[in-house]
Amino acid sequence: MGSWLRFLPVLGVLVCAAVFLRAQNRPEPLPSHAPLSSFPLNLGQWQGRNEAITPAVLAVLGPGEFLSRIYESPKEPYIDYLLAYFPSQRTGDTIHSPKNCLPGSGWVPIESGRMRIERPGGPPVDANRYVLEKGDSHMFVLYWYQSHGRAEASEYWAKYYLVADAIRLNRTDGALVRVVTPVSREETMATAEARAVSFSQKFLPILDRYVPN
Repeated sequence: MGSWLRFLPVLGVLVCAAVFLRAQNRPEPLPSHAPLSSFPLNLGQWQGRNEAITPAVLAVLGPGEFLSRIYESPKEPYIDYLLAYFPSQRTGDTIHSPKNCLPGSGWVPIESGRMRIERPGGPPVDANRYVLEKGDSHMFVLYWYQSHGRAEASEYWAKYYLVADAIRLNRTDGALVRVVTPVSREETMATAEARAVSFSQKFLPILDRYVPN
C-alpha cells in the first residue's frame, strides 16, 4: 500500500494533465534553438547520413521537428539515432513512448530497465535501457525524455514535469532522444551497451543547442 500511495500525486497529475493542457491557449514562449538539420554529421569517429521518416511514422509522431540518422564507424555496428522535438504538447500531441513503437515486424522486447549515463561536463542522464529480439538477432536501445535542461527516463515523471512547466513557464515543448544499435553475433550485450553509451556521451554536451533549456 505504501508504494501505491507514493504514486498517487503523479497519478493525479496525469488525470488532470489533458484537461489542463487543453484549457490553456496562451501563446507559448519558445527560446531560440539550432535547427535539428544542423546537428553534426560527424561525432568523433562516427559519420552520419540522414534517413527519411515515412509518412505513416510522421502521422504517429504528430507536429514537430525530427532528425533520423544512421551513424557508422569503421569495424563497428551502426547507430540508429532519433531526435524528435515537439514545440508544443498542449493539443494532445504528446511524446509517444518508444516501447509502443519499437516492437513489430517480428521484434519482441526481452529486457527493460534503467541506467545512468555520465554526461561530460554536466549532470548524468537517467535513461531507459531496452533490448529487442528477433530470432537470433538483438537490438540494444537507450532512450529518454529531454525538456528545459532536464533528462527524464520515467514517462510518468516526464508528464508530471510537462504539466508543472506549463504552469510555471507556460511551455510544453520537449524532446525524445533515442539511440539504437544492433548486437552483432561476435559481441556481447555489454559491448553493444558500451557503444550506445559512448555514442550518447559524444552528443550530450551539445544537446541543449537543439532542445532549448
